[in-house]
Amino acid sequence: MTASFAALALLLLSGMSEMGGQTIVPVFQSTSKMVLVPVSVTDRYGKTIEGLRREDFAVFDNKAPQQIASFGVDEAPCSVGIVLDISGSMRNTLPAAKGLLEAFFGTSNPADEFLLLTVSTQPAAVLRFSGDITEVEGDIGATASGGMTALLDTTYLALQRMKEAHQPRRALLILSDGIDNNSRRSQGELIGMALEADVQVYTMIFNTGLPGTNTVPYHPGLAGKPWDVARERQGPDLLEKLSAKTGGLSFHVRNDAEAKDAVVKTGRALRSEYLIGFQPSDAGGTGKWRQIQVKSNVPKVYVHARNGYYAR
Repeated sequence: MTASFAALALLLLSGMSEMGGQTIVPVFQSTSKMVLVPVSVTDRYGKTIEGLRREDFAVFDNKAPQQIASFGVDEAPCSVGIVLDISGSMRNTLPAAKGLLEAFFGTSNPADEFLLLTVSTQPAAVLRFSGDITEVEGDIGATASGGMTALLDTTYLALQRMKEAHQPRRALLILSDGIDNNSRRSQGELIGMALEADVQVYTMIFNTGLPGTNTVPYHPGLAGKPWDVARERQGPDLLEKLSAKTGGLSFHVRNDAEAKDAVVKTGRALRSEYLIGFQPSDAGGTGKWRQIQVKSNVPKVYVHARNGYYAR
C-alpha cells in the first residue's frame, strides 16, 4: 500500500514510533484511521523555520481540536510536476524562468523525479517523469515563447499526470504570470481537481506590467482592453489560492534578486516539511469534505498546510 506524504491521506496504520525526530512507520496495517498532514512553517519572508516540536503545533478537524498522534520531519524524495508558461505574455521573462528552474534543480534530492508541461495555446507534456536532470534541463532549454495562454487547462492536465508519479511525496511547481486567455476549464474545476489530487502546489508569479504590478517588462501588444485586463488579473489570485488550499507556497517575482530568493525558499520548503498525524475524533461520512487547520504557538511564523480533505 503506497502512502502519499505530499498531501492529506487517510491511511491504515499500525504502531508508530519516533526516533531521532523522525516518525517511523513500520507497517501499514490497522483498523484505526490516521490523517497525515504535511506542514511547512516560514517566517514573513518565506524562509523555512526548522527545529519545531510536536508541542509547537495544534490541529483542528472541522474546528474540533485533535490530539497529535504522530510527528516527524519528512525529507523523502519527491515527484515534482513543472508547469512552465512559455506563452507570448512570458516572452521577456521566459529566460529568467528557465534560469530559476536550473537553480531549483540545484536544491533537489538525487532520488527526485520531474515532469515538464508547457503553457501555450494548448497544454503540452514535454516528457514523462524522469530523474535525469540533464534531460529535463535540455527540454526546458529547447522551449521557445509564443502563442496564447491555456494556464488552467495545463495545470489541470498536470494534476492528472501526477497520478503517474513514482515517489510518495508529490508537488506541482508553476512558473507563470497568471494570465489565462485560452482555457476551457474553469477556476472552480481546477480548484476541485487540486483538492482531490493530494498534490501541494507551489507558484512563482512573474509580475508582467499589468496595472498595479511593476518592474518585469510587459509586451505592449498583449495589453488588451480594460475588461480583458480585469479578467487576466484573476490569474495571480487563482495561483495564490491554489497554493493556499493545497499547503504550498506562493511568491510574486518582480526582479532577479526576488526570483533567486524565491526559488531557494521554494526548494527548501518543499524538501523540509513536518509530518503531523492525527486520528479524527469524529470521522464523519465517507466522501464528505472536512476542513482542517494547523496552527503554531510560535510567534511570528506562518503555517502552510492543506485546508481540508475528503473523508475516505
